Amino acid sequence: MVRFVLMAVLLMLLVGCGNIGLLPTSELVEKAIALQLEQTQQQLNQQLNIKFQGFKIQHLKIRQEQPLTIENLPAFRVKGDYDLVFQLPQRQLKKLQQPFDLYLQIQQEGKTWRLLLPTKESLNGQTVWRSYVIF
Repeated sequence: MVRFVLMAVLLMLLVGCGNIGLLPTSELVEKAIALQLEQTQQQLNQQLNIKFQGFKIQHLKIRQEQPLTIENLPAFRVKGDYDLVFQLPQRQLKKLQQPFDLYLQIQQEGKTWRLLLPTKESLNGQTVWRSYVIF
């Protein structure tokens, strides 16, 4: 019973925070996906000698937002899917319904968000996170 009351209070707080912009938006999630894709695109350009001329993220659907705490700051695990269109020199390459699973964290001052990527390393059983500012 106590657990249910605590979850209800937490849910109300999160809904209330959503009104002031503390929940990840579709625009924020799209920027985080683009950040990951840019890093991957650079690696592919070097390894395969393919000249990507950009990409578009379309039809983004957020299916789940799970609140959590990472390193004592509020964060969200956000899941969903999107369509991806790569621009190549001679054509477009479409990949439909690409799943995503992101960890997004709002910083202490509440003005910036970061994309968190878990690394394969761990310290004393704790996950080590790489962090990237989302512009």
